[in-house]
Amino acid sequence: MKRNIQHRNTQQRRHAIMQLLQEQGEVSVEQLVQLFDTSEVTIRKDLTALESNGFLLRKYGGAILMPQEIIEEEQDDELSQRKLVLAKAAAERIRDHNRIIVDSGSTTAALIKQLNRKQGLVVMTNSLSVATALHSLENEPTLLMTGGTWDTRSESFQGNIAEQVLRSYDFDQLFIGADGIDLERGTTTFNELVRLSQVMAEVSREVIVMVESQKIGRKMPNVELTWQQIDVLITDNKLSQADKEAIMAQGVEVICVDVA
Repeated sequence: MKRNIQHRNTQQRRHAIMQLLQEQGEVSVEQLVQLFDTSEVTIRKDLTALESNGFLLRKYGGAILMPQEIIEEEQDDELSQRKLVLAKAAAERIRDHNRIIVDSGSTTAALIKQLNRKQGLVVMTNSLSVATALHSLENEPTLLMTGGTWDTRSESFQGNIAEQVLRSYDFDQLFIGADGIDLERGTTTFNELVRLSQVMAEVSREVIVMVESQKIGRKMPNVELTWQQIDVLITDNKLSQADKEAIMAQGVEVICVDVA
């Protein structure tokens, strides 16, 4: 049923979008264009603004409500401590003068401070925040950036140009996080932009996934990396033995680090 809301201002329209999301759990751009009698450009700006404030997640052709588990994670101080422990374990695998890729994400970003004792690193990233953190290190690595098209959802560069830049190099290691782990398929995510992650894996000799145990078993719509593309998974000691064995059966080395 079309509502008489065509003339509402921006804030009223965005509030109405959130009300509709609360009712339906998901909305499409086409649906909102018709409902508000406005352009696709306007609706996409609305969804981008709401996503940047943590209210929803964009998906192809529309948006879904921000999953509760992600909201809880962002507010979890204990989880931040776990990320630090994972980062320390990951850094132990990096040798001086390695050429590494650090993907965007809060888990991989925790790795940066652990690089201060490494000498002669070359670090590629698609994240401005990771690049800024690298620049502040005392032993500043050689920094490479993918460039490309800025994606506000992942806060990273994506697209063909970024992929072409990556293919111009080869790397010793890729460090990458995950929104979820499907024990049968591999790493999963809500974000549909997974191609760059796959190219990162293709140009790296060793692919290391850093992920908290609570994400293991969480199935999301899009597979980012299959188990065949992953060499090592670093997680915490709350991983169940059954899940650990299932991942190892995929040919992946599993490292469980101690957390309180």
